[in-house]
Amino acid sequence: MGRIATMAARPVRGLAAHLARERHVRKVVTGSIGHKVFKVLVERNPTRLPHGVHEEIYSYFRAMVMAFDRAVERSLISEHVARRMTDAFWGNVMLGKESKEEIVERLGFFPPKFVLVSPTGRCNLRCKGCYAESEPGTQGSLDFDTFDRILTEKQELWGSHFTVISGGEPFMWRDGERDFLDMVEKHDSDMFMVYTNATLINDAAAKRMSELGNIMPAISVEGFEKETDARRGKGVHRKVLAAMESLRKYGVPFGISATPTRHNWELITGDAFADFYFEQQGALYAWLFQYMPVGRGQTLELAPTPEQRVEMRERMRRLMMEKKYFIADFWNSGAASSGCIAAGRGDGYFYIDWNGNITPCAFVPYVCGNIYDVFESGGDLNTVLDMDFFKRIRKWQDEYGYAQAAAQVDNWLCPCVIRDHFPVVREAIEKSGATPLNEEAAIALTDTAYCDGMVKYGKEIGRLTDPIWQREYADTPREGTKEKR
Repeated sequence: MGRIATMAARPVRGLAAHLARERHVRKVVTGSIGHKVFKVLVERNPTRLPHGVHEEIYSYFRAMVMAFDRAVERSLISEHVARRMTDAFWGNVMLGKESKEEIVERLGFFPPKFVLVSPTGRCNLRCKGCYAESEPGTQGSLDFDTFDRILTEKQELWGSHFTVISGGEPFMWRDGERDFLDMVEKHDSDMFMVYTNATLINDAAAKRMSELGNIMPAISVEGFEKETDARRGKGVHRKVLAAMESLRKYGVPFGISATPTRHNWELITGDAFADFYFEQQGALYAWLFQYMPVGRGQTLELAPTPEQRVEMRERMRRLMMEKKYFIADFWNSGAASSGCIAAGRGDGYFYIDWNGNITPCAFVPYVCGNIYDVFESGGDLNTVLDMDFFKRIRKWQDEYGYAQAAAQVDNWLCPCVIRDHFPVVREAIEKSGATPLNEEAAIALTDTAYCDGMVKYGKEIGRLTDPIWQREYADTPREGTKEKR
């Protein structure tokens, strides 16, 4: 999705503002945006990615525009928030102020698009299988100055105006009298997407988020009331719906985040689930994070099978194409992100947790450094990018497809360095000296059954998706390619 910033900024930027300011011409403007982006991404193909990849990026872009349009039409976004989103998200994040070429000329490399930060490990829930292993009152938190410096440096060094926040529960973070929304206010040119259980979002919090206008909660659900309460605790789903009501009341856009497992994937990729949250509750987007065996009680038996994963992709794509819902996951949507985005890849990200530990990704629990040590030794976020563990992963990303011509791009339906290419990440860990984040991560490297299971999974998902990749993505441009309306 980040490639859109350098391919479509000039033809789209002026039009995007009309989505917020000119409601009476919004339909015309939306169509014009889609047409211009289609021209740039699909017909001109300036970056020479596989043609099917550009078509997929266009489909996601179009779903995003349609989601924004529906929300404005239904008055789910306040006029103030719509203007702020246009400035912060469309202007600063999606379209940017510099082209890729200008950024590379200034820096000498193409930087990450964002940093994922978990400012606190504290949480008011204890969900089964949470990778954060959160427990009330026992986890650390970043201090204000360190948190602030991370957000300041990514903007000053890279021109990054997008921040993703996780946890723990982000709305429990505070340092003295300053809370998380104080940090959002301080960095008002950033767009914040915040993964939250939503139980702390009430009218007062929603009102302040509306006044800030640069924050989009991504609310965790497991299905409907039965499924959500089973994992998160009795009564949690009712609190989630109350939070959504408060956000709608004050015109704050939000989405949902769900974890498909071997047992609930059909529900989460079904029409009833999608219709409930998109149509009835007003969600703008949905991120699906397939269960990863990296947290408490890790087990390969909970992860969707390769066959289920392929079927999930088809169901998810149908919901997006037919109903125009923005639904994505970082495995089945790997083509749209040009593969794995971890380890500080250009247009990608890396992860910093509540203790300052730095890992390539929230789902790769192996540490290559600590942000406190980096800052104390005179380094900055660019120092993080130069860490050996990160460089080894980026080398694989480049060889697998990110730095290759279209004809040499490998199967981005198998994008994940740990889930789909376990031997690659295991070798990078061993050769770089990265250390396990916790005891389970250490056991995983020596557990023969686990390692063999991960390798087997990677081979099987490759076998199933290689023909799909060749048929739908890696071919030459198809005759008669038309913009899908």
